[in-house]
Amino acid sequence: MPMMTLDGLVILVTLLSAFLAMIRGFSRELLSLFSWILAGVFACLFYNPVLPLLEQYISNNTVALIATISLLFLVVLISLSIITMKMSDFILDSRIGALDRTLGFVFGMMRGLFILAIMVLFLNGLIKTTNHPSWIANAKTKPMLDTLGNQIWSLIPPNLLQQLNKQIYPENDIHHSVLHNNQ
Repeated sequence: MPMMTLDGLVILVTLLSAFLAMIRGFSRELLSLFSWILAGVFACLFYNPVLPLLEQYISNNTVALIATISLLFLVVLISLSIITMKMSDFILDSRIGALDRTLGFVFGMMRGLFILAIMVLFLNGLIKTTNHPSWIANAKTKPMLDTLGNQIWSLIPPNLLQQLNKQIYPENDIHHSVLHNNQ
């Protein structure tokens, strides 16, 4: 069976991610990942005290909520990114710099495969697998990406959307539920 376009994309994305992570180093990649997670958690936990300040300037409550969470997220992410750069530069310049870059390459490969598996998972959800174009359906890497995507999906709690919705839109809050409005 010849190599399909998807197989080439898998190789390209995986190697690109791996080389970028190798250049940045494992420590920077890991600290960057934690920065994104911490910024998201911080924004979701501490938007309530800041929301009234932005609601004074933004009349639409939903837009004010999105702006508040986005602003908090960006401020924390930028602050943590500055710290992350300083720490990872120190590690790259030390004796373990080569090990840090090697581990970065491995991490980058895994990240590339993770991203591709998520993309295939979304593709499978949007388009029936029987309707996939031949360059996807016949790709040698498709079964591996399907398996990885299904394993990732199994790790997600079944009621995650409802839990997030309750966190962002408490019942006694003036904001309306996204789920309620979309049903």
